[in-house]
Amino acid sequence: MESTGTVLRELRGAQKTAKGVSLYSRYVNRPAGRVFAAGAYRMGLTPNQVTLISAVFTFTAVASVALVRPSWGLAVTVYAGLAVGFALDSADGQLARLTGRGGPDGEWLDHVVDCAKMILVHTAVLISFQRFSVLPSAGWLLLPLGFLFTAVLTFCAGLLREQLGRAVARPAPDDGASAPVSRMRAVALLPADYGVFCLVFLLLGDRTAFRVGYAALAVVHALFLVAFLVKWFRELKALRTED
Repeated sequence: MESTGTVLRELRGAQKTAKGVSLYSRYVNRPAGRVFAAGAYRMGLTPNQVTLISAVFTFTAVASVALVRPSWGLAVTVYAGLAVGFALDSADGQLARLTGRGGPDGEWLDHVVDCAKMILVHTAVLISFQRFSVLPSAGWLLLPLGFLFTAVLTFCAGLLREQLGRAVARPAPDDGASAPVSRMRAVALLPADYGVFCLVFLLLGDRTAFRVGYAALAVVHALFLVAFLVKWFRELKALRTED
């Protein structure tokens, strides 16, 4: 079997484009996922097995938010579980491209786990608010519900944009492969990156700080949702016009 170093080099050559990816995913999550993918390859794991391992880390961390009283120890544990789960979520796709064992079933499973993750993490925050926090008002319980709505709508609308665009778009000339990736765009996308969202759970030891940080991210994600919906609608409308 190939050495870990050889596998890592092959994985570096099988990366997705960096276009539309935040700095966190490009420089933190994908490299971490590459290491996990190399380890999974050496262990003989399949991409679907890596997806399920990712789900175990993520859902264990999410359950802890709902079931355990907030503390600084919990904050570190939850963040670690979410971050490792996110890196493994990158590793399954990298392993699939390396081994050629990807397929519709793997893509479906990955999306199902991602959707469940978005629903459960905000539900867990809602439960934690209700069980463990002394809130300024009951209206704060609406915050996780609003964040949940924003996250799921962004996920579903983005997935539909991708699928519908793929179905009707004409092949584009191959002139963008070498185009430089905008670093400004990569920085601007940081607040919408799931990896950055995970960082807010490091504030769980201070319930007020966590609530404020979570609320700030909810507002930012809502603004991104509006911008994305306008952008995706215009792109799909332009595809119809081309026909």
